[in-house]
Amino acid sequence: MLIDTTLREGAQLFGAYFSMEARERIISGLLAVGVEEIELGWVGQEGLDELLGRTKNRRGRTALSVWSPCRETDIRTAARLGIERINIGVPVSDLHIGERLKTDREGLLERLARTVLAARLMGIGYVSVGLEDVSRADRDFALKAAGLAQDVGASRIRLSDSLGLLSPSGTMELVAAFRSKLEIDLAVHCHDDFGMATGNAVSALSAGAHFADASLLGIGERSGIAATEELAAYLAIKEESHAYDVQNLRGLCHFVSEAAGVPIPRTKAIAGKDIFACESGLHAHALSKSPGLFEPFDPSRISANRMVAVGGKSGRAAVARALADHGLDLPEQGLAALVREVRKLAWELERPLTCGELTELVKN
Repeated sequence: MLIDTTLREGAQLFGAYFSMEARERIISGLLAVGVEEIELGWVGQEGLDELLGRTKNRRGRTALSVWSPCRETDIRTAARLGIERINIGVPVSDLHIGERLKTDREGLLERLARTVLAARLMGIGYVSVGLEDVSRADRDFALKAAGLAQDVGASRIRLSDSLGLLSPSGTMELVAAFRSKLEIDLAVHCHDDFGMATGNAVSALSAGAHFADASLLGIGERSGIAATEELAAYLAIKEESHAYDVQNLRGLCHFVSEAAGVPIPRTKAIAGKDIFACESGLHAHALSKSPGLFEPFDPSRISANRMVAVGGKSGRAAVARALADHGLDLPEQGLAALVREVRKLAWELERPLTCGELTELVKN
């Protein structure tokens, strides 16, 4: 299941500021997709109470949660919001315990137990504990912290590869180790510093994790995290294991792109404008006969369009097909010369040709 954290982790992206209207539009889009949980923001964030009020009566079956540091004062603030789920972040690597929290392992465990108990006593029904920097932590200590959280009432453990250091195999091994010791839900939060985030999230789910964090376009701190649109499309289209509605994901991604100031590469999986564009002669010819040879799924599944153009890599078959598609007539003996002219002009322009340019070449 997916926990979308565009409005928490994504909002931590350098230079990203989401207005209340933008946040509401993102939430509406995520509700339409059908993600199981939306992390609305963090305790103390401006406008969080208003956003919760605008959202909770229309969220349907989607759970709403907020993030909080491991402090009782913040838990009290969250409880006053009337939130149903809280995600408590607690670092478990010795580096963070000593340098950031200025305590030791025993001090951390005491704080963790006290904070989770406080959340439950204040009426928060679902407490998730995120073990931050778990990929650099002592495994036995991290398991001890997870077991303690479970014993004092936590409903979920979230494993955070805070610096994106894990590989898919390492992620699966980590998940398996925690799954064997816990009876509560297990989630992962995979960062993308080495480009592994979405792959690690898929691997975690395959290894038995119940939830994976993601954000639209994968935005977040530094290189970001796993991408919601990639995970949702993979699980709905390739795995056919989830009923996510992915028809409007591309539009939602483009809205987030504008709101956050993050350009979408034209070849970006799911969201890019050219992911179903083809110029290569062999591929273009095959696409005209059987699209499934070179496409993993029908573009219409995600409201995308197939685009085949002629250019410097096109052969006779591709040019002939383009002529037919555009209703252009050319004697067979003139095709070889036209192919040469198409290639020549495309190399000069350093791009495929438009319909108008192809038409002009035919006329000349």
